[in-house]
Amino acid sequence: MTTTTTTTVLEASGVTMRFGGLTAVRSVDLTVNSGEIVGLIGPNGAGKTTFFNCLTGLYVPTEGKVSYKGTVLPAKPHLVTDAGIARTFQNIRLFANMTVLENVLVGRHTRTKEGLWSALLRGPGFKKAEAASHARAMELLEFIGLAHKADHLSRNLPYGEQRKLEIARALASEPGLLLLDEPTAGMNPQETRAAEELVFAIRDQGIAVLVIEHDMRFIFNLCDRVAVLVQGEKLVEGTSEVVQADERVVAAYLGTPFEGAPGAAEVAEVEAAEAEAEAAAAPSDSPSDEPGAAPGTTGTDNSGTRTTGSEGKSL
Repeated sequence: MTTTTTTTVLEASGVTMRFGGLTAVRSVDLTVNSGEIVGLIGPNGAGKTTFFNCLTGLYVPTEGKVSYKGTVLPAKPHLVTDAGIARTFQNIRLFANMTVLENVLVGRHTRTKEGLWSALLRGPGFKKAEAASHARAMELLEFIGLAHKADHLSRNLPYGEQRKLEIARALASEPGLLLLDEPTAGMNPQETRAAEELVFAIRDQGIAVLVIEHDMRFIFNLCDRVAVLVQGEKLVEGTSEVVQADERVVAAYLGTPFEGAPGAAEVAEVEAAEAEAEAAAAPSDSPSDEPGAAPGTTGTDNSGTRTTGSEGKSL
């Protein structure tokens, strides 16, 4: 008889994020186990992306801690990635003027150990590491169905394929946990179904997944467990059936007031505080295709507009 051991991959305990006197996330506890797909849902302004940013080191939580496989994570994005957590963003953050293959190779930077002198001298060690990264990148492109477009510029891909490419770049860091922020935003039904199948395939490779999404059909078909955030607090967590049957979840989405629900003014204050904090934290230089630029913190979308990974405004 074979027994399957379930281990806790991610554990967030009492995570609270305040911007000045406003609390965007309040005492949220969440675990993700190996082999699980966990969903995180909630109305706009619920604090979902803020919570993601606390998990991945973009924000330093005011209170609480985040652990990956039993080790407390440092509040630095590159160290979180190095530990084994990768993420995508609500706004696509590809390097528009780099090829599809080059975008995936960028994601390999935490798994290659060759330094400056090795790159300049291009010795045997560097060539071996470069060949291994190229082979792995092509494997990932084959996995998502874009190997035949490896030499295309990423900006020329259709929207749905750009989403897939961003996932491939995240997978290039060999994560044990993948965080997806609205992976089906803007997709048509066929693209959404393909994204669902891709997430299942990722899980089948042994990678746990935590996903934010507004598409309820997608999330309830996909996830083993679903947690609901409302105004920064976890309202309920359970199976899809449990969450769908909870009257408080229905009330939160339909706008029906429930006991303790904040008013519109408080919601607006939290959103304004988040936007101000992100603007203050954003560096003056936007990443493009400059040497040494790493994906994942801030960037520009395909239209040239600066993005910060804040909550979207469409339900």
